[in-house]
Amino acid sequence: MTSDGLVSRTPAAITFTILPHVWQRWWFLSVVAMLVGLSAYSLYRYRVRRLVELERVRTRIAADLHDDIGSSLSEISVLSEVLRKQLGAQEAAAAKNLFLINRVSREALDSMSDIVWAINPLQDHLSDLVRRMRRLASEVLPARDIEFSFNVPSTGLDLRLGADIRREVFLMFKETLNNLVRHSECGRAEIELKIQKAWLVLVVADNGKGFAPDQASEGNGLVSLRRRARSLGGETVVAPRAGQGTTVTIRVPHSHQKRLRGNGKP
Repeated sequence: MTSDGLVSRTPAAITFTILPHVWQRWWFLSVVAMLVGLSAYSLYRYRVRRLVELERVRTRIAADLHDDIGSSLSEISVLSEVLRKQLGAQEAAAAKNLFLINRVSREALDSMSDIVWAINPLQDHLSDLVRRMRRLASEVLPARDIEFSFNVPSTGLDLRLGADIRREVFLMFKETLNNLVRHSECGRAEIELKIQKAWLVLVVADNGKGFAPDQASEGNGLVSLRRRARSLGGETVVAPRAGQGTTVTIRVPHSHQKRLRGNGKP
């Protein structure tokens, strides 16, 4: 409307733009995305660096144990054996003590060898665990005139296992073999190690005398087997049959994510 009171043919128009909030603008979103990406990359690099440092520490510890303590135990064992052979019959008591020293040092050397193997980062694959278990079975069972078969999967042997998994599974296998040799009176054993999805399953069966389920005791090492399996989120199932042998099945998760659930049930 003009000053004379006339209405203009062209109406007045006002144009304006409402700017988005700062956190909605493209440059802000780009900066946030870049910061998130840099943070994720930094976290990834930090994790990789820590893993590399851990690998180096494990390698150094394994080398130190093998080179220093292992060699010292071997020297003690050899010297005690040599000295025992040099003693005459009149030193029977001393010879007996030297024999005990030799036996204890050899047992300590075997335990040290297991520890070195467990923490060595170069032995983190399933194939390394299989090789160690097969060697133990070949040393223990034939010495007691026990025939055995050892079945492993044809694939998946490159699966990486944590040091805790390898060590506990090997110790459970070792305990199972000791129980078999000491109590079963069997002539044959069947050993099977397999992968079932996220689970590592070890089955050891024998054709010995077995025992009634209500006769299971701590002396058979069953409590230790169950405790070790539970510590990994797994379980141990013992199926004895009086006069028909015993089957021990050990299930433990081989993946870290599965262990974190802590349910202990496949």
